[in-house]
Formats: sequence, structure tokens, C-alpha cells
Amino acid sequence: MAIIPGGRYRLGSDDHYPEERPARWAEVSGFAIDVTPVTHAAFARFVAETGWITTAERLEPAGSAVFTMTDGPVDLGRPDLWWRFVEGAAWHSPQGGGSVAVDLEHHPVTHVSLEDALAYCDWAGKRLPTEAEWEVAARGGLDHAVYAWGDTFAPNEQLMANLWRGAFPWWSETPGPGTTPVGAYPANGYGLFDMIGNVWEWTSDRFDRKSTCGCSGPAAGDDLRTLKGGSYLCAGEYCARYRPAARIGLTPKTSTGHIGFRCALHLPSRLDEAP
Repeated sequence: MAIIPGGRYRLGSDDHYPEERPARWAEVSGFAIDVTPVTHAAFARFVAETGWITTAERLEPAGSAVFTMTDGPVDLGRPDLWWRFVEGAAWHSPQGGGSVAVDLEHHPVTHVSLEDALAYCDWAGKRLPTEAEWEVAARGGLDHAVYAWGDTFAPNEQLMANLWRGAFPWWSETPGPGTTPVGAYPANGYGLFDMIGNVWEWTSDRFDRKSTCGCSGPAAGDDLRTLKGGSYLCAGEYCARYRPAARIGLTPKTSTGHIGFRCALHLPSRLDEAP
């Protein structure tokens, strides 16, 4: 885990999507946060020790939401055209019944609901980060920067996160777009990997307004929780939410192939301040 000092931090943005407004300053106590999202291997250990059955596995019928590329350009206001409920899809079989999570040990675990994430955190003796904590950590000490690494999307033409490359949702430069191993892209200023892209991450806070992002998948309801960070499905022409300020809201029972999480911890008071 990385230690993030307490202090006064700038959150939100007035320059992008409505749900990110207003830009504001907030006092955040010091905390520790996982360097990477929780991986398949770590979640497998949790399941082996506890016998935990995830939300997706307890549904009738069991399953979760899986992204499927379309055959060509489509109406970007119709997320139902690329999301589908797949029976048998779960953390151990991300594409559905019969599929196996091959060589995904070091990838972020997906198809986890808020309940699943909270259960893992409890087992690990940790907790989910608050939205403010998550955003502070993602900014890596760059309070006013657009991205977690600065103001330039691809500095020196280097892609800094696992994002959609191509024309969403029908053409991708990488065959079969999906998660990448944690740490495949550069860390931010706090040494944290995958705070942007790869998978959306649950936080402990409620989402306080209507989400304007179709990448949240087939979810509806009033009891929404906040996720941060964007995913491998974020594309500039559709969902430019690969920024620390970006946020979406989902129902706690939602699980999809682009949602994961990481854990946090409170700090003892003596470690709660910057040196």
C-alpha cells in the first residue's frame, strides 16, 4: 500500500461532464491505499479461504454484463447495443459459462459487485476508499492537472493507461479489448498503478446525481454508488472519463466485465500529516 498524506486537496472539475462539478477544495485525512487494483489471484485466495459466492453467481439466472464489440458504427446513445447479460459470466469465467480466466492472475478481478468488494475488504482487514480519497490518490500530487500524469493526454506519444484505442465500440487497434496486467502502464506520482483506465473502481460513497455515462452498463435505480477511474472501454469520442475527476454511479448489485476495486486503510494519527 502507499501512504497518502492528509491535507487540503482540489477535487472535481468545471471543465468536463456535469456530474464532476463543481471544482472544490476539501480536507482529507491521511490514508493508505493499495498500489494496484485487487487481482484475480488475490480474489481467488479470498474465495478459497471464505467460500464467498459473488452476486453474479447468486442471481437467477446466474450471470453478469459482458461487453461485445458491434459489427460497425452504432448510435452511441444506445449502450444496450454493446452490453449484454451473459449467463454464467462471473469473476472466474469473465466471458460466460464455459469460459475460463486463463492467464488473468495479474489482471484486475472483474464482475464484482459492491457487496463482493466490501466482503473482500473485510477479509483483508481493510475498507473501500471514499470518493475523495480515491481522487486524491489518483491525482498523484498534481492537484490542478487534467490527467493523473499531467495535462497532456499522451506525453511524448506514450499511452499512459489501458484505454480504448480505435473507434468505439466497433473497431479496436488491439484485438479483443479487455483488461491488462496491473502495472502494465506507468505509475502516478504516488507510485499507484491503474488509477486511470483498465477497470472502474468502487468507492464507499453514494452517487449524488444522475449519471450521464452509458459506460455504466445496464443498471438503473436510485441507490447509486460512486465508481472512479474509467476503464479499457473509455474512448475520447464517447466516454472521456480517463481523468481523476471523472465519476459514474451504479447500483450496488451491478457487476460487469469492466468493474473492479482496490482497498484502503485509515492511518494512525501520527502518520496522518505530510512531513
